[in-house]
Amino acid sequence: MSRAPLLVLASVVSIQFGSAVGRTLFDDLGATGVVLLRVAISALVLAVVVRPRLRTWPREAWRAAAMLGVAVAGLNLLSALAMRTVPLGVVVTVSFLGPLTVSLVQTRRLLDLVWALSALTGVALLGWHPGPALPVGGLLLAALAGVCGAGYIVLTARVGGLIPGAGALPVSLSVAALVALPFGVSPAAAVIGHPALLIGAASVALLQTIFPYVLELHALRRIPTRVFGILVSLNPAAAALAGLVVLGQRLDAVALAALALVTLASAGVTLVRESSGPPVPSPRSRPSRGSPVSDRGA
Repeated sequence: MSRAPLLVLASVVSIQFGSAVGRTLFDDLGATGVVLLRVAISALVLAVVVRPRLRTWPREAWRAAAMLGVAVAGLNLLSALAMRTVPLGVVVTVSFLGPLTVSLVQTRRLLDLVWALSALTGVALLGWHPGPALPVGGLLLAALAGVCGAGYIVLTARVGGLIPGAGALPVSLSVAALVALPFGVSPAAAVIGHPALLIGAASVALLQTIFPYVLELHALRRIPTRVFGILVSLNPAAAALAGLVVLGQRLDAVALAALALVTLASAGVTLVRESSGPPVPSPRSRPSRGSPVSDRGA
């Protein structure tokens, strides 16, 4: 039996537990400080590993990689800010709507309506919450992160068509670090007085970006993108588990039902898109092999 699906599952778990570990550093480094250190460390490590051939890049490739970096920064900054007040599982569920919307746009079957209604029902459940109210501001930040996630998918497809391999990855992460710099430099400066915090930030970079990149790079060589997309749809469930284990965040039945509906919609639209013929390029297809899934969401 192929171990590739297990590699993808390990990547999903690593991403979400990395997010949860990062959340534990918010009190010391701030939400934006953790994001800055994570993307900066990831960019540095992957630049050494990938060694992109920058001299051969056309101007259009530089522009696309830079725009992708802006989307990565927005996605991660907004997700981290949302996580300050909203449970991790809910943040990932809401932000997943951005990539899901892109997938729905790429297919035009009647069954798409079912998946769209499933996702909208999940969001409605989060809005109509009979238990402790979820902060509207946090939910809005998660939704805006989803918008950046949609942009990330479109830009990843464009970058994948312009730059072979994983060459764009360290460049885009470097741009993301520059965008995050004015927001995160002040709280991140806490590592000067407490160098041990840098170990925590490095572990988040390893769990949330570097480790998943390596796992998925190997997995995508061995399994269809359809299977990969379905497995990645488990991110909201993995986020809820990580939030419970690491942060002690318990989701009630309503939030869990919303999570299940969004996950079902994402898995369903992946199946429909793959069975309807050649899809529009996205991070679920060829270009994704040069982009970290960890930067698609919280």
